[in-house]
Amino acid sequence: MSRSPVIALGQQPCGFFPRRFLVAKVLTARRLQQELGGEIVFFYHDADHDPRETQTLIRFPGETEPRPLNFGFVNKTQRKYSPLSHKRIPSDWQENMVRQLGATLDQPTLEVFRSVAAETVADFCLAMYERLGMLAGIRVVRSSDPQLRTLACEIDDYFVDVIWQGETVRARQTAAGLQLHRGGSAFITLPACPYGAAQISPARDSRLRWMQSILPCTHYIAGAGEQAYLNPADAPDMTLVPRGDIDRPHEAYLEFPL
Repeated sequence: MSRSPVIALGQQPCGFFPRRFLVAKVLTARRLQQELGGEIVFFYHDADHDPRETQTLIRFPGETEPRPLNFGFVNKTQRKYSPLSHKRIPSDWQENMVRQLGATLDQPTLEVFRSVAAETVADFCLAMYERLGMLAGIRVVRSSDPQLRTLACEIDDYFVDVIWQGETVRARQTAAGLQLHRGGSAFITLPACPYGAAQISPARDSRLRWMQSILPCTHYIAGAGEQAYLNPADAPDMTLVPRGDIDRPHEAYLEFPL
């Protein structure tokens, strides 16, 4: 008996308004669901730690290029090394951003932005995506979920959430031990410590196999970048589906409701 389709798409939090390529993934998944049935699952990789992932490119009146905006972070350690699920937002960031966005957003969209209450970057992005209608009817699975992590297969290429300088940081497991990348060829090697599956999140090249072991999907919507490195052998029972085209893919999508 064939199983019901499970159509997955994956993405890090990618801006307090979603980037257009994420919306293209969602629209591609919805079109596929109309053809095949089944459910759509959003693999929300909020265990990632790169603060550049949440940079939001928005066009302002009279400007020829989109303006890069991003969250504020409570300290440098969090900004550089904490998972997006642990990067806390300064209390004044939202209202300061409202004043900037007032020049380009319509009032209903601005009020949605103002209405979100979240302590972390990942929670804020997810709440925005949900309130803007992008995730209606879609099941969300978060890579930061400790219980979910314990269900995953073992991998040999991964990061570990550990405490360093009073903050949760995402350290890479290497032959030298747990390390934080300072930049270039410089690393910080952390003291050895015990850890378990609930603290482990995958690296780029192990993410597909790790995800597939948790939520076996029949189809995966692959973005342009993912198509270059995903290995179909990591999920032989899954069909990779290229996301649909969209113009200005890295800019913020502001045409709501979706």
